[in-house]
Amino acid sequence: MTHGNRVRVVAAGDHFILPSLIREALARETGCETTEVTLGWPLEPFGPVAEVTEASDAEDELIAALAGAEVLVTQMGPVTERVLAACPALRLVVVCRGGPVNVNLDAAKRHDVRVCYAPGRNAAATAEFTVGLLLSALRRIPQAHDLLARRGSWEGATYYTYAHSGLELEDLPVGLVGYGAVGSRVARALCAFGARVLVHDPYVRGEIHGLRVASLDELLRASRAITLHARLTDETRGLLGARELALLPRGAVVVNAARGPLLDEDALCDALESGQVSAAALDTYATEPLPAGSRLRALTDRVVLTPHLGGASRAVAEKAAAIAAAEVGRWVRGEPLAHCLT
Repeated sequence: MTHGNRVRVVAAGDHFILPSLIREALARETGCETTEVTLGWPLEPFGPVAEVTEASDAEDELIAALAGAEVLVTQMGPVTERVLAACPALRLVVVCRGGPVNVNLDAAKRHDVRVCYAPGRNAAATAEFTVGLLLSALRRIPQAHDLLARRGSWEGATYYTYAHSGLELEDLPVGLVGYGAVGSRVARALCAFGARVLVHDPYVRGEIHGLRVASLDELLRASRAITLHARLTDETRGLLGARELALLPRGAVVVNAARGPLLDEDALCDALESGQVSAAALDTYATEPLPAGSRLRALTDRVVLTPHLGGASRAVAEKAAAIAAAEVGRWVRGEPLAHCLT
């Protein structure tokens, strides 16, 4: 079925995936009429929408924008039961991210709305950011910067002593937990640094960059640094807890730019306080934004903390808009959708 070019599309962007980026990508793919709307996230905290996660709280704004529209392209628009019920013309939702966590998929199925997403858009950015976090944690770069630039202190020169100096990547055993789109890129980058890359991923077959390790326990025992790249599932929630951190060689480094709940933060804080883990770098957390009372905030001499920035690059925003627009183009032309979940 061909839908033609008289389809009305709403480009509900935000301060990262700009509505103008979506509109320009759609213009290259289709001749559809496009309405732009800007939702609040990511410069504002997530809103209290119970049935979806990581969404803005702009249900009323989205409903108003979608009046008569057949297609929604968004990153954080809350596509809830209420929104779907109020927008009977809506037939296609395309989410500009790796998973449609802001969409009530069951409700979308009931309302006969197709839901698509944009896999792989931030793999390169997240991989690069992960390597940056690892280097920052290994060499105490943020701490040295803070002492000199913000406090005017040369005290960071203590890192130029044997007792306090960091580790270098060359010849360092670095364990990767997960070898998907991000993990495989991190592995290639670390191999270029000369690191000894170890990989544990029971779901990946074929050739890899590094040494495949059969069990997580074996990987932990052999790794001076660990980076997490697993998906968050019931199986992987709390993947690294007190028992697992105790398996690492004393003084190991832990990096997580994947999903916060993969890592038991209290267990990590215990390990940092005891010296079992010498440093950590985190971009994601069990609760976001990071609570004011988090124990991590008291450990910033050993911890690098960033506010979920791993996938934030201009290229990611441009790729996401292009992937979403291509999906709309397929739908308009009556072609099979590439990344559809309903």
